[in-house]
Amino acid sequence: MQSMLKFITCGSVDDGKSTLIGHMLYDAKLLFADQEKALALDSKVGSNSGKIDYSLLLDGLMAEREQGITIDVAYRYFTTDKRSFIVADTPGHEEYTRNMAVGASFADLAIILLDASKGIMIQTKRHTRICALMGIKHMVFAVNKMDLVKYDQKTFKEIEKSVREFSDEFSFESIYVVPVSATEGDFITTKSENMTWFTGEPLLTYLENISVGQVSIEDEFVLPIQRVSRPNHTFRGFQGQISSGVVHVGDEITTLPSGETAKVKEIYNTDCKVEQAWKGQAVTIQLDKEVDVSRGCVICKNSKLKVSTVFTAKLLWMDDGKLVAGKNYILQIGTKKIPAVVMNLKYRIDVNSGVHVPTDHITKNEIAVCDISVSDKIIYDNFQHNKDMGGFILVDRVTHMTSACGVIEHSLRRGDNVIWQNMDITRDSRAKQKDQVPKTLWFTGLSGSGKSTLANEIEKRLFGQGKHTMSLDGDNIRMGLNRNLGFKEQDRIENIRRISEVCKLMNDAGIIAITSFISPYEADRENARKIVGEGDFIEIYVATPLSECEKRDVKGLYKKARSGEIPNFSGISSPYEIPEHPDIVVDTVGKTVEECADYIMEELKKFM
Repeated sequence: MQSMLKFITCGSVDDGKSTLIGHMLYDAKLLFADQEKALALDSKVGSNSGKIDYSLLLDGLMAEREQGITIDVAYRYFTTDKRSFIVADTPGHEEYTRNMAVGASFADLAIILLDASKGIMIQTKRHTRICALMGIKHMVFAVNKMDLVKYDQKTFKEIEKSVREFSDEFSFESIYVVPVSATEGDFITTKSENMTWFTGEPLLTYLENISVGQVSIEDEFVLPIQRVSRPNHTFRGFQGQISSGVVHVGDEITTLPSGETAKVKEIYNTDCKVEQAWKGQAVTIQLDKEVDVSRGCVICKNSKLKVSTVFTAKLLWMDDGKLVAGKNYILQIGTKKIPAVVMNLKYRIDVNSGVHVPTDHITKNEIAVCDISVSDKIIYDNFQHNKDMGGFILVDRVTHMTSACGVIEHSLRRGDNVIWQNMDITRDSRAKQKDQVPKTLWFTGLSGSGKSTLANEIEKRLFGQGKHTMSLDGDNIRMGLNRNLGFKEQDRIENIRRISEVCKLMNDAGIIAITSFISPYEADRENARKIVGEGDFIEIYVATPLSECEKRDVKGLYKKARSGEIPNFSGISSPYEIPEHPDIVVDTVGKTVEECADYIMEELKKFM
């Protein structure tokens, strides 16, 4: 028996993915008697005119049966005399493309179904590109519903030609195009009398015989560290699942990113001491000396792993919101989770033609190439060489939803050549000289809420106490440092990022930085907190209602925004996301500047 084959089925809505796999299981007699009986009963109440509805074997959710579509990924395990299989039946609807990508991430082969009466569709091309992105090298294009075109050979040949022309741009190792009828069973498990003109193998036979052996990397041992085990002062073990290769007691290994070397002293598989361990096993390794290793680091031997902080990546965007340059996420690669920022979008890839289209944003289900910067060194490999260390996901820092999945293309040289320079005069020594605790007071709120007035008053009071301060006002900064930025989303993001970096420099100089910015997006304020430092960032929300701000309209901006003269105006034509967990909240309605400032100064005693 050959090794297990992991494959997915994908394609457009209603192309027959679930029906095909269901019919394959049924004809190959891979169902239990009670499953066959339940299938027959369920089919009678379906919409298949009383005939057996094979899709019901995989469409298990009530919503799937009601709508007649696949929503979630359905995994099935089955075995024939020649091979074991795991199949992921994935959704065809564009809304559930992220589910399809999840299924593709585990597969060695993909079956993409096409409707013979329609040919190649947009979703067919999108799924093919996603399969290529996920490293799938073996493709089967099943031209389904041949019964609807009366098993016409010419129709099949035209679709086959289009498929092969489209597939030329990808580096697939094998492509098999087969005509089938998922409902009638033609060319699924046996050949068909209706298509004697096709001389290829039935689909199941092809799957049983195809070789999808991975490139051997047994000489390259890689262990991403998930946990450091310290049960007592005499034992320090590094735990994780081996990504590739074999390790033996006595082997000399290298730790990344530190680059230290050591020898393997002991290997534990569960609680059993062993002499060697290999790919797929979860192990604990003890070394012969202390090394700088924690979660997210990698222990390796003879590997081609790379270390970088800036790289170019290709990603599939899966979030409902759009991606623009400057947005911040949590990047997860291997066992490492780290803050990351999308620096710029190079281009998006047209789903139909593969043309590289310049863009400043991408939307859901689009594929793009971009540059990403992370806050510390990450360890990675070429995705085609090691999926575990070459692929990553981006997680939204506010919602914690997965926003994108992608693969690293290559490192950027600037990330390797820029090294942080440590200074003899430290932040602590500067703060001590000024006899104060440097903080960033971040005033946020709508235009007209009173941010600038309060920030100015607070600075006067701190200055009067002998504190060293620096006030950064939104309008003033835009007239200098950020004069090249507009008010589109990506410009607002960059505006706040730059100010955050300036505040950090001010704090490093021992100075109390005071800012007054609308800073409308929660994600940007959270990123500002991350840049400045959790303990140094004090968010002060000036919670004056929109109605009151518009009534004041000190600069006449609301009137212009209402008339359409000012686009992207926070609170009117652009959203203002109210802070979820501000450190200080003050509402200026019905209060004097002195009363509000008194309250803020009292609250600041908790932080300074």
